[in-house]
Amino acid sequence: MNGISFVASRDTIQQHHITPVLNIHTNYAAIMPFGFIKTLEHPEIIFNTDRQWFGETRNGAKQYIELLHKNNIKVLVKPQIWVWRGEFTGYLKMTSEENWKLLEDSYRNFILEYAAMAAEAEVDLFCIGTELEQFVMHRPAFWETLIAEIRLIYKGKLTYAANWDEYKRVPFWNKLDYIGVDAYFPISDQKTPTLEDAKAGWKPWKDELKLFSEKEQKQIIFTEYGYRSVDFAGKEPWVSDREMKDVNLEAQVNLTQGLFDKVWNESWFAGGFLWKWFIAHPEVGGINNSQFTPQNKPVEATITKMYGNN
Repeated sequence: MNGISFVASRDTIQQHHITPVLNIHTNYAAIMPFGFIKTLEHPEIIFNTDRQWFGETRNGAKQYIELLHKNNIKVLVKPQIWVWRGEFTGYLKMTSEENWKLLEDSYRNFILEYAAMAAEAEVDLFCIGTELEQFVMHRPAFWETLIAEIRLIYKGKLTYAANWDEYKRVPFWNKLDYIGVDAYFPISDQKTPTLEDAKAGWKPWKDELKLFSEKEQKQIIFTEYGYRSVDFAGKEPWVSDREMKDVNLEAQVNLTQGLFDKVWNESWFAGGFLWKWFIAHPEVGGINNSQFTPQNKPVEATITKMYGNN
């Protein structure tokens, strides 16, 4: 899976939005419809409304999928939750049984809606949740039941996107087809890691992932991976803080190449989804951009070469 995380837009997508994706030899795209929780005191998930961007809704996700499929790009449907003020979803934990039930009922509606859409659109892979550690840990019975309900609707492969420090504690990998990991592992404390730094930093994580894959007897997907083009990009790769803005294109290249060299051709590894790719290719990224996107940066050539050779 030489994948990208295809960011939802306000509008429909056209063929000229897909051409840059083909140019880097992508064969898989993650489509990410969104639901929103306004307050943890009433954790109802609001989704598929006319107040959302088109690409975040069911109709939008389906339109994106249809055009990607026309271009022979397979799809992972990866519904995600945004908690008010951007609170980390891994901390989503209720303080009463009443609120747990409300969250469960709401999440079931959200996920089954998109499982049905994924079945209609005949996508190859569906993600049942993204970085929901506390929810998973405290309500395991709910998740087991939910997986069975999804299986009745959707007949493709299933995964769950666990955070890098969560995946070993997920209790239901045996019910899914792939182990999904959002691969923001700390790799290097260096301001500009060399390629050798990056490869050395990956070694312990690679060994750990290999052992876990063997234990669970399932391949691992990096449901998200990538680095910012910023100083110290390998230290805490999950950080999206805009206060970090010292552009470092070399760090992004070396860290990405290090991941490719150490992980991509391993037998336990099934591929990954680069974080993240915007539809308006000519207007995004560039050599003055410090964020995750590889677009119009030197690392785009690194990805093109790797994806083209696999």
